Amino acid sequence: METVRRIYWPAINLIGPGAVREIGIEIKKLGLRRLLLVTDKVLRAVGIVNRVTEVLEKAGISYVIFDDVKPNPTTQNIKDGLKAYKASSCDGILSVGGGSPQDAAKAIGILFTNGGDITQYEGIGKSMKKSVPLIAVNTTAGTASEVTINYVITDEVRKIKMVIVDPNSLATVAVNDPELMLGKPAGLTAATGMDALTHAIEAYITKGAFRLSDTLALEAIKLIGESLEAAVADGKNLEARSKMAWASYVAGLAFSNCGLGIVHSMAHQLGSEYDLPHGVANALLLPFVEEYNAVVCPEKFRNIAIALGRDVEGLSVEEASQEAIQALKEMAKKLQIPNLADTPFKPEDIERLSEQAFADVCTGGNPREVTVQEIMAIFRRAYEVEALEPA
Repeated sequence: METVRRIYWPAINLIGPGAVREIGIEIKKLGLRRLLLVTDKVLRAVGIVNRVTEVLEKAGISYVIFDDVKPNPTTQNIKDGLKAYKASSCDGILSVGGGSPQDAAKAIGILFTNGGDITQYEGIGKSMKKSVPLIAVNTTAGTASEVTINYVITDEVRKIKMVIVDPNSLATVAVNDPELMLGKPAGLTAATGMDALTHAIEAYITKGAFRLSDTLALEAIKLIGESLEAAVADGKNLEARSKMAWASYVAGLAFSNCGLGIVHSMAHQLGSEYDLPHGVANALLLPFVEEYNAVVCPEKFRNIAIALGRDVEGLSVEEASQEAIQALKEMAKKLQIPNLADTPFKPEDIERLSEQAFADVCTGGNPREVTVQEIMAIFRRAYEVEALEPA
């Protein structure tokens, strides 16, 4: 039986080469006078932030920069950002970056309009009021936080990543300009690209998937299969960067409206415990989790294999589904994604991390029912597998 779907995405979406040059128009339409520009020190140092502030200055828009966001933004980051927002009498936020600045900006905006501490909003739909206006300028083809109702903040005290799902945090304007993604390091491109692929695959197979999310997710998988390796090989390949920008964007629209699965549940623990970048954590877990999931939805994995360019002619559905898993393993090998054993991961932490992953909000969307013991087994499999050698 058909059910009512609430579908969320930003009211205004600017995507394509040169999109960032259009933000002044949208900011003026919103009547904003002074913005808190939320970013990190790396993006400021490499000149990406300057490319955005030049647009603001040309449009006569006032701003103040907050660049203390960590790779895994913390509750203290949010407190500091909120303090800067209030002290500068801002009336809107402009986020510049990948998932970390985007998530921090969402949290700051929610706290300003709703009050309290960010730990109060962990879970689903806890806020009562819409965030301050948020213009989200994305600089990586991966997290898609600029278009989603999700954000993740690390609680330093509990050493966990708080997953917050809240329509009130949705950006007012989302911007994806592949020109801002040119020249990014190969390792970062690979990790963020695999993050986008994880979003697309988990959105496609999640329990909450529906017609629109399936269409978006499969398109994202196809685009990533066509362009990720090229983007990694040549960081200045604008065509590949443009395809990856679209892939990340549509994957974000998909999972924001249907949910994810245990790749994210497990990756969140690696980020909070060892400060592992989110894209890397997703990438190194993806093949092992999907080996576990493929048995319950082999038809969908057959479609994933086709989207990734595998020839499944003459194969059974089950055989074709395994082609998808093999494609993921080969992609990880070509992109030199590290093995879990090559990270600060400690096997003695597996039970605790698995219990935390089981309690993560993303777990409920996994297509296959999972136990703590099964999550532990996946962690062990990922840790014990032979290190991937470069192709």
